Amino acid sequence: MYRKADSEIWKGRIDHETDPTYFRYHQVIQLNSDAPEQGSIGLIGFACDEGVRRNEGRIGAKYAPIALRKQLSSLPWRDQTKSKSIIDFGDVICDDHDLELAQEELGNKVANILINGKAIILGGGHETLYGQYLGVRKAVGPDASIGLLNIDAHFDMRSYDIGTSSGTMFKQILDEDPNASYFVCGIQQYGNTTALFNTADQYNVQYFLDEQLDSTEFTQGLKNFMDAHDVLLVTLCMDVLSASEAPGVSAPSPFGLPALKVRDILRKMVSHQKTVSFSICEVNPSLDVDNRTAKLGAYFINEVIINSFK
Repeated sequence: MYRKADSEIWKGRIDHETDPTYFRYHQVIQLNSDAPEQGSIGLIGFACDEGVRRNEGRIGAKYAPIALRKQLSSLPWRDQTKSKSIIDFGDVICDDHDLELAQEELGNKVANILINGKAIILGGGHETLYGQYLGVRKAVGPDASIGLLNIDAHFDMRSYDIGTSSGTMFKQILDEDPNASYFVCGIQQYGNTTALFNTADQYNVQYFLDEQLDSTEFTQGLKNFMDAHDVLLVTLCMDVLSASEAPGVSAPSPFGLPALKVRDILRKMVSHQKTVSFSICEVNPSLDVDNRTAKLGAYFINEVIINSFK
């Protein structure tokens, strides 16, 4: 169910051995720390695509945590003040199709990271989100209001009467937790059935279509939602992006968002003082082209680290 962080993944070009102005991520990453310092940022992988398989999608996202680390490894590290420590806590692995047990284990890992810092989860299919939520809820207690922030082309609110999947998580959470609310942006009109739009309305989900994201209504709606909750968690489904920029996903979007728009929204979400956790999901290295999607994912992770926890 778990593998420790591998130092062999964190390798890359070295421009200087001691001057931090030359450093890259692989020169500052810490591995498997048992006692992380306060204010640290913990990376935890979720090597799982069982939820995608159950949702009849194209599997391969379980390889994403390693692919994302490899692309992040050589990016320049711009925090020369050493105000943040970055720790790789390894991967939770879904074995024997036991998604629920893996999500529970991910939740425990996330909760432990949140004791001393903030958590970045490297999915995995978007079923990663449910484990992320379990960890945040465990860390903040039952009474705190949690705002679920999702950048996604899809609602992921399907029925789970015959089983959970990568398309059911938000409905699961809203059914279980009266202190959780859901905000999603990037929704594609023809990427969701009328029934899913009706379900979103029934659950009072705040959603914005891909074509509404330049409006003042979106900007104000996002701000109001973030301000209204005690704790925020953010998740990014990479299939919200244009297929030309992110080809390596289970369900590519021909009319998806440009990367710069996603970056702008992500910056707003993770820079909010109440945000404690971020997950990136649905990178599928087996479908990628020249590591294009994994590299873009690594750039988004870098943006989260730069703009979070100020």
